[in-house]
Amino acid sequence: MLTVKDTLLTDNVAALTAAVAGHVRALRTSRGWSLDELAGRSGVSKGMVVQIEGARTNPSVGTLARIADAFGVTVARLLEPSEDRTVHISSAGDAPRLWRGDAGGFGRLLRGLNSPSFTELWEWIFAPGDRHTSAEHAPGTRELLHVLEGELITTVDGVDHLVRTGQTIDLLADRPHGYRNEGTAPARIVMVVVMPPGEWDRRQG
Repeated sequence: MLTVKDTLLTDNVAALTAAVAGHVRALRTSRGWSLDELAGRSGVSKGMVVQIEGARTNPSVGTLARIADAFGVTVARLLEPSEDRTVHISSAGDAPRLWRGDAGGFGRLLRGLNSPSFTELWEWIFAPGDRHTSAEHAPGTRELLHVLEGELITTVDGVDHLVRTGQTIDLLADRPHGYRNEGTAPARIVMVVVMPPGEWDRRQG
């Protein structure tokens, strides 16, 4: 279950909250959706959608993922302006931390692309004892995780898979999945998320 520690973690929370508010409102109105329609499609309550569009809440990574799935865009699309650049260089230090583990780990979104494909690049640090559970993503979504340091247990559909340093796991993420570090050393992970184009209505998922 997501906790308060899953909320946006960055020195620029107010700016990101405002960016999310503007993008969600613009994407919703451009599609002609009501607040109820977005709530139904995303599985996020109408009250939470109202809070997000009013920039009055700091949404969790799970909430952002559900809304992004409904619109058929990446989480990064909700966090930053859409820019047409041939080359873009960004610093990991500027990337928003969208998750923090109880033991001190974190997950941050390094970069996301919405064209020509829907792709996100993440860095995750799982301290010993850290765990993160994710609901299913849009149908056909895949995740590729490469363990740079330590080891990580990845659970997919209730089955555990131990991934050690230097190993890569490729999984279908359109089903419940999660990660945990039961080792004695931190686990450092690079993750690529690849999503199929198109909106997803959770009421029909």
